[in-house]
Amino acid sequence: MTALEQKLLQDGLVAEQALTQAREIAGRTFRPLAEVLVENDLVDEADLLKIVAEQHGLAFLKLKDLAIDPAVIRCVPAKLASHYTIMPVNLEGGTLTIAVSSVMDTAAAEDIETNLGYQVDRALACKADISSALRRYYGVGADTVERILADDRGRLDGTISLDESHDLEKMAEDASVVRLVNQLLQEAIGARATDIHLEIGRDEVKVRRRVDGILYDTRLPHNIKVLYPAIISRIKLMSGLNIVERRLPQDGRSRVSIGNDAYDLRISVVPSVHGEDVVARILPSTMLFDLQELGFSGDHLQSLQDLIRSPHGIIFVTGPTGSGKSTTLYACLSRLNTKERKIITIEDPVEYELKGITQTQINPKIGLTFAHALRSMLRHDPDIMMVGEVRDRETAEIAIQTSMTGHLVLSTLHTNDAAAGAVRLIDMGVDPYLITSTVLVFVAQRLVRLICSGCKEKYERDGQTLYRGTGCRQCNNSGYHGRIAISEFIPLVQDVQEAILRRESARELRARADSLGMSTLAADGWNKVSRGLTTAEEVLRVTKM
Repeated sequence: MTALEQKLLQDGLVAEQALTQAREIAGRTFRPLAEVLVENDLVDEADLLKIVAEQHGLAFLKLKDLAIDPAVIRCVPAKLASHYTIMPVNLEGGTLTIAVSSVMDTAAAEDIETNLGYQVDRALACKADISSALRRYYGVGADTVERILADDRGRLDGTISLDESHDLEKMAEDASVVRLVNQLLQEAIGARATDIHLEIGRDEVKVRRRVDGILYDTRLPHNIKVLYPAIISRIKLMSGLNIVERRLPQDGRSRVSIGNDAYDLRISVVPSVHGEDVVARILPSTMLFDLQELGFSGDHLQSLQDLIRSPHGIIFVTGPTGSGKSTTLYACLSRLNTKERKIITIEDPVEYELKGITQTQINPKIGLTFAHALRSMLRHDPDIMMVGEVRDRETAEIAIQTSMTGHLVLSTLHTNDAAAGAVRLIDMGVDPYLITSTVLVFVAQRLVRLICSGCKEKYERDGQTLYRGTGCRQCNNSGYHGRIAISEFIPLVQDVQEAILRRESARELRARADSLGMSTLAADGWNKVSRGLTTAEEVLRVTKM
């Protein structure tokens, strides 16, 4: 038994049976035992590397705790660091210290000593930490950018103009550009982004990703700007868009695979002062929708489950863009989707494909509006209809007529709260009596970030026990991981109907709902704070009006 194995057993870091299993795999596959132990989750990588480092007289580093001097990063080209998965961390005199994930890894040190002229000291660090540090300090796709530019002109001075020297379509199909775009997408998806923004200014390119509703910058190689036209052209080709047209906005769709998972991309390209900006909405191709997992609980969950079983009427979900309205409607449809029911949706655009449901995307350019589509779909004998959004009087009145003829209709409105839903319809020109005779409920919602379970801690404030996230690798040091909905319901009970018929203001309707004991968005938010699901700061952030 090796000294490493003895130490692992002695410290209780691995069971003897697991160690025997790892030995058998290592012998059969001719791989190092340490690698097998980590890959099969039989021992924590950091614990193992600390022992290995001590036994070989090396340091063990936590890279996320280090601030590495940019001058050290410039010592090693990105393509070399990426190729070997190593991270330069310190330079003293002519000695360069690099972080490696395996004590057997000597090739990188030899390459650096031979080709760069430094003496090399090695330290050990977790492989995931090294990969994260490469992205943080070099930028996503830095190795690919270096390779493309070096192959193109043998220089990295950033003066190449691809618009002038290349056929963009050919460049966009180049394997290296394809790889670069894939790296940008993979990094965003790996960070759980729902959107990725590519923006060009006079002197810089920005790539930002939206995670849990907040935009974060992506670290990029400094010379990526010269490749920006090729990146945009690649995205256009993926989405079936016209790469020559740069004066008009364009919209498209694409599908990509990352590992074993497939994702649908909804692409929007708009011209800007210095080029074109792109936003890609990232949608999992398969997704389970569940009202309870979305955050509806207690009375709200029961109310919504009861309301969607109504044979006719309208359910309106209200809130600003990005508040999860469509996801809530999809969750309702998933609950209602049985072989006995015909369900049709009219959307702009179709975000998720639901098996067994007829989904139509509107196209105003050819006259296929919500109202036009809604009229036509009624001839298809639906039981339930979802209208992506009620934007005008015509759509509202057809939706109301649809519900009055024995259909359940689900739709959304852009209002700040549930009480403003009825006022918005009246402002569109809908008669109040039509609202009171057809609408079942106005639901308002927002999305709040969940406290990360990996770094959740208790603290006291004003004699109350609260929770917060301190930041960890799992949540990218944000303290949050995932989102849930907070909501308020105003069902159209008699008192509310009478107030609508009197055309009361949104404030008066809100006061009447409060007097009837209907909870507000903020009240639902504070309930989730008291349960340790989110923070007071989050509730205040999303409920400020």
